[in-house]
Amino acid sequence: MPDAFSRMEMLLGDTGADKLSRARIAVFGLGGTGSFTAEALARCGVASLALVDNGTVSVTDINRQLYALRSTVGRSNVQIAKMRIRDIDEGILVHTYETFYNAETAGMFDLKNYDYIIDTMNTVESKVLLIENAKACGVPVISCMDLEDKLDPSRLEIMDISRSKMCPMAKRIRAELRRKGIRRVKVLCSRERTADVQTHGSISFVPGTAGMLLAGMVVRELLGKSGSISRIKYRKIR
Repeated sequence: MPDAFSRMEMLLGDTGADKLSRARIAVFGLGGTGSFTAEALARCGVASLALVDNGTVSVTDINRQLYALRSTVGRSNVQIAKMRIRDIDEGILVHTYETFYNAETAGMFDLKNYDYIIDTMNTVESKVLLIENAKACGVPVISCMDLEDKLDPSRLEIMDISRSKMCPMAKRIRAELRRKGIRRVKVLCSRERTADVQTHGSISFVPGTAGMLLAGMVVRELLGKSGSISRIKYRKIR
């Protein structure tokens, strides 16, 4: 019987597949973006995934979240994620944390245990704290900025936070990080202009695309193949 990852091995070779099979990755936030990120990484056969989210599925998640179905409303995001990952590859070690990452809970996590940290949380304070702690540990981190009201997935881009122009969340985080002396952070932003509205909406294919882009970036970096990003000329945060 063919191995579940045989087609990936054809693409990456034995060395590349072996690197991924030893990768330990943490995903903070399992909403519309993070749910797709975690599953894409599981389908790459990584060694372990730490999943951090205190949410449960609601009816309003169905339009954009991988785990959200009529049959899963009310269930824990991390538990659904764990079930799906085990069904993909029971060899992946899945650590679940049904908690909100903040100053009170940050001590639960030894970030040095991870090869890469992915942030798809919604709260500025939590995002800044995670980035700060990851940087202090010397662990690579990538953070997804606000994707509400976005309709064009082709405008998504991975960049240094100093290059973000259209995202108010990135502007706030950039200012907070500057005060902490942090100058370089890899983020996923949208360059799409949106109207200034009081209510905010979302659609399936933008956070889903973002999740796949994040997973792809992390995998390429772990394999040493992130050439386009490594050529970015970082600028100081203004």
